Amino acid sequence: MGFFLAGLGVVTFLLTLSVGILGLPVLVLSVGIVLVVATIFVVGWLLTRKTAVVRLGEDGYQVRLVRGAGVKQARWKDVEDVVAATVAGERCVVLRLRDGRTTTVPVRALAAEPTAFIKDLQQHLNTGHGYRPIK
Repeated sequence: MGFFLAGLGVVTFLLTLSVGILGLPVLVLSVGIVLVVATIFVVGWLLTRKTAVVRLGEDGYQVRLVRGAGVKQARWKDVEDVVAATVAGERCVVLRLRDGRTTTVPVRALAAEPTAFIKDLQQHLNTGHGYRPIK
């Protein structure tokens, strides 16, 4: 997204320069800027609409698109426990690792219901630690 925004900045600069040097109407610049802003919103929406914030796999987990999450990925064997916490007024799920580091995921960033996510997380954690469910 950073390179994309930089590219749109260059396009805006070149458009502004063209209007200034070639004497094009200011309407051309206005329409160009409106299109650039619309493009930013559309691309941002496309990038985030179906992106999983937390991926739970057989070997571990990965957290994406959450600033301040801490550890972005770890193996299940490295996770000591999972706790609920409130960080800066936000309900969060905190995965505490054996080495003292943590991963913090705000509940509102999850697409799933918090209870369903925690149940799934516990199942992955139990399986990752070698505990098999009784059938």
